[in-house]
Amino acid sequence: MKKDIHPKYFPNAKAKCGCGKVFTIGSTKESIEVEICSNCHPFYTGKEKMIDTAGKVEKFRARREKAKSASKTVKKPRVKKGKK
Repeated sequence: MKKDIHPKYFPNAKAKCGCGKVFTIGSTKESIEVEICSNCHPFYTGKEKMIDTAGKVEKFRARREKAKSASKTVKKPRVKKGKK
């Protein structure tokens, strides 16, 4: 590696998660704060959370059902009316 062009590397940097877990990683910063880690991520914990405060999931499902029913109806092709 060339000298004086790379940032300083900290092999024992502390990473702090929002859940409270602190672990050591290698980084160019001495300390890092993250929102989610392997201790609290649903993929690793096996506990899936469904947070839907605004009803967005229900709105999406309603739109999907509407699209399914609309695709079953046959639409006539549009004829362009143009100048001759």
